[in-house]
Amino acid sequence: MRQSRSPAPKRRPYRLAVLLAAMCVPGLWACAGYGYSYSGSALNPGQSTLEDVRATMGTPALEWVNPDHSMQLSYPRGPSGFHSYMVYLDPAGRLQRIQNVMNLDSFYRIARGMTEEQVLRILGPPWPAWTNYFPARRELVWEWRFCNDSSQAARFDVVFDGDSHTVRTSFGQPEVGFIDGPPPCGR
Repeated sequence: MRQSRSPAPKRRPYRLAVLLAAMCVPGLWACAGYGYSYSGSALNPGQSTLEDVRATMGTPALEWVNPDHSMQLSYPRGPSGFHSYMVYLDPAGRLQRIQNVMNLDSFYRIARGMTEEQVLRILGPPWPAWTNYFPARRELVWEWRFCNDSSQAARFDVVFDGDSHTVRTSFGQPEVGFIDGPPPCGR
């Protein structure tokens, strides 16, 4: 009996744009050599502007403009880094806050049925080389690196249904493949 194979899921244009944007800024992820601030710690909420953020942190991998004209900018610092920063600006373009989203609070927000866009708004883009599609299981997996509560390198994975492009599950795990266990990481 011959089984028919369903076609591979169509890629959405924004997914390609997300991956291209993430690949275009790897030099910024190693910001020290480029005069950019890794975390934006020199910026002041209520005072710093969008221009200040870009001058300090570089070009964001992704940005969103909300209906009220407030903005959210994503600054992933992987693959070697353990942080991904979200920068929030008010409608006047003033900095509200900068938040590292590679933590349990953000991971707990990822829920079954969420769209890819919703996950991007919470965690920012995954590292492109760690994004995989598994045709036999019809699954797309995105992965981020973070520093776990034991101060060891770990990975957080979000598994999407390949047909509906919604979250099936998510999980964290220590990095593997090291003789003495996962490497330590700084906070």
